[in-house]
Amino acid sequence: MTIAAESTWWFAVMMGLLGSLGALVPAAVVLFIPDGWRRRVMPYLLSYATGTMLATAIVGLIPEALEHIPIHEVGVSLLCGLVLFFVLEWTVIWRHAHGGAPDIGPDHARHAHGEVQAHDLGRKTGMLVLIGDGVHNMADGIAIGAACVASPGLGLVTTLAVLGHEVPQELSDFTILLSSGFSRGKAFFWNTLSGLGTLVGVAAAYGGLGYAEPIVPYALSIAAASFLYIGLADLVPGLHGRIGAASGVWQFAMMIAGMVTIATLTMLPH
Repeated sequence: MTIAAESTWWFAVMMGLLGSLGALVPAAVVLFIPDGWRRRVMPYLLSYATGTMLATAIVGLIPEALEHIPIHEVGVSLLCGLVLFFVLEWTVIWRHAHGGAPDIGPDHARHAHGEVQAHDLGRKTGMLVLIGDGVHNMADGIAIGAACVASPGLGLVTTLAVLGHEVPQELSDFTILLSSGFSRGKAFFWNTLSGLGTLVGVAAAYGGLGYAEPIVPYALSIAAASFLYIGLADLVPGLHGRIGAASGVWQFAMMIAGMVTIATLTMLPH
């Protein structure tokens, strides 16, 4: 494979597509698992997703941000991100709670309310995942675009590094969206739309690097805050008591496997 001596817009766009859709396609295999079997393995997939999200934030995104801005700025960005996602989650729950309810008899009121609340809490988790992943993808796109400006070779290497950590991340996203009540089609559509944030980042960096590059560490910090919030506030509590103690050992092992996957990928040169 030969690489051009200088990057072009087409090359940068191709790298952006490779970094986004290239991760979505292999991760989308989870959509084709039969429903019955997927319900049985969903607790383990969610455990793996929890591990990848926490490790991506702590091992991947935060150290990357610390390489560019002081630790107190990373801390403030993380705190702002946590507050932002708390407000977003509260807003979604409040909107559903005040959206009106059908007229039902008193014997079924509390049971129906519990079902609706559980469904809404699942949906808002999926929405938060999409927002956080969109910010993360945009930061990845800025990194790819900046590398393409330097040289096509560096652009390709950076894209492959992004692709490496995005495949397990997108697998986790699909798992969470399906568990949150999204249909297969909607999960693929919305996750693909979120993935296109990579192209937005590529365009911003390649077309106006001087304006886009300084926001990368702050975007990484916000993305890390979203993954920490979703993992600790939504996914970890949902894993407790989901299945028996014996199977819980396998859940724990899958969560550790997710952490090890991301930790290993972050050690690769990029």
